[in-house]
Amino acid sequence: MSIEKASPYNVEAVRDDFPVLGRTVDGEKLVYLDNAATSQKPQAVIDAVSEFYEGYNANVHRGLHKLSQEASEAYEGAHDKVAEFIGADGRENIIFTSNTTEGVNTVAFGWGMHHVEEGDNIVLTQMEHHSSLVPWQQVAKRNDAELRFLEVEEGLVKDGEVEEKIDEDTTAVSVIHMSNVFGTFAPVDEIIDRAHEHGARVLVDGAQSVPHASVNVNEMDADFLVTSGHKMCGPTGTGVLYGKTDALHETEPYRYGGEMIKIVEYDDATWADLPWKFEGGTPNIAGAVGLSAAVDYLEELGVENVHEHESAVTRYALELLEDDDEVTVYGPHADYDKERAGVISFNVSDAHPHDSSQLLSDQGIATRSGHHCAQPLMREMGVPATTRASFYLYNTYEEVDALVEGIETVKEVFA
Repeated sequence: MSIEKASPYNVEAVRDDFPVLGRTVDGEKLVYLDNAATSQKPQAVIDAVSEFYEGYNANVHRGLHKLSQEASEAYEGAHDKVAEFIGADGRENIIFTSNTTEGVNTVAFGWGMHHVEEGDNIVLTQMEHHSSLVPWQQVAKRNDAELRFLEVEEGLVKDGEVEEKIDEDTTAVSVIHMSNVFGTFAPVDEIIDRAHEHGARVLVDGAQSVPHASVNVNEMDADFLVTSGHKMCGPTGTGVLYGKTDALHETEPYRYGGEMIKIVEYDDATWADLPWKFEGGTPNIAGAVGLSAAVDYLEELGVENVHEHESAVTRYALELLEDDDEVTVYGPHADYDKERAGVISFNVSDAHPHDSSQLLSDQGIATRSGHHCAQPLMREMGVPATTRASFYLYNTYEEVDALVEGIETVKEVFA
């Protein structure tokens, strides 16, 4: 193997921070390779959520008692921490959501429905997750606009597509930053520059990129960016919508009620200041506290170090899988010399992806099979589904070896 089995940090020490990684599955040691779906949680995050409920559980904002003040400080401080983590100007640019999907819907229906007009076009890539594709489909249908797609080959946007598809009639662009099928990165800098030349707004889906690579929204110049807390060591039910201040002022809330209002009359209401304008109802306070702890954990480890470790483990896995004539790997291969992250989609000859994933599970190896919320992309690839192994900061080279050994069992069953 050409890959040196090294890491910028002590992986075994990191693994000790994640209680679930010590368990067994049907007598087999757990090998968790489903991180693109959700990551595991370190003890620090678990403790932060428990400490909130045990020590200062209260509703946020306007409460004058001590617990409410402490909860409010923690909740608002979480906005500040996330803003710093992704390079935003401040908390007013950070809206907490329940997940990436809610963030996309907020932009599509709060901004897109009010700015995309008949005859305009909305540009996406062929790699989009359903959560990004379907909301914009609805906007296009309701506003009689055109959907355009940047074509993809081997997990990469084809040359010339950005210039051809984004034009003077483009109003909105929604682009997945890192593919949850291939682990590749879309050319967001080129896309954003081209879109802004034509006055279009750009939403970047950072669900996969923010947990795995350094992302700075100001340097990227994205108008909006969405991500999920649960994919970056935070609790489930947490997500983030970033928006430029002027873009958020152009966006209407689509969830109304308490906390997002400033003044209410019987026949009208005005909205609260950013970011609370978009956070109607009692928020996921415990989730925000846990997300804040997750950011602390990632910053202490270093996101650049996480990406370096993941990239090396992924390349090692690719080299092993590509040596097997009975395994088909989709997307760029081990010799691909540009940035990618820890996602590998593959199929084993003669085995349906669901069968492969089940047989791997029987050996304690957690992968994911299916269309990965990318059915149109699967059709372009000419397959109904794939098996996906996705890596994160705690995965090891030995777990890659276990995956390869597990695939041998799959091949034996279907020989």
